[in-house]
Amino acid sequence: MANFNIETKVEKLLEPIIHSLQYELYDVQYGKEGKEYYLRIIIDQPQGITIQDCETVNRAIDEILDEADIIGTSYFLEVSSPGIERNLRKDWHFEKQVGNQIKVKLFQAVEKQKELEGTLVAYQQDKMILEIEGKRIEIEKKNIATAKTVVDF
Repeated sequence: MANFNIETKVEKLLEPIIHSLQYELYDVQYGKEGKEYYLRIIIDQPQGITIQDCETVNRAIDEILDEADIIGTSYFLEVSSPGIERNLRKDWHFEKQVGNQIKVKLFQAVEKQKELEGTLVAYQQDKMILEIEGKRIEIEKKNIATAKTVVDF
């Protein structure tokens, strides 16, 4: 079964539970690292996430995941926050960042660069517009390898 299918099924199973605990399910990531599989449940709330928040969610979902048996192999369950510089993977992640600085790594170069950083001016399901030093650059979503928010300290 593809990781995307697992992530989607886990998200549908856990979203109502996590929401009932007053958290937002920011993302679900499942994959193999070395010899081990990891299921990462990323939660958020306006005031930020503490270790206690992660423990609360972990306790609430652990048995439910075991009973649902969506993943047919053993894995490590991790519950965490999205962090300060957040990965952008879903449409709503990008939509929420319109007007903010983001960094994208591309599969194929645009403007002779594979890494771009600028203000996300617009986002649609198939493309986005990034403004870099006053110049607007259109990027197709399928060309985005990774994207994340940028925080200046």
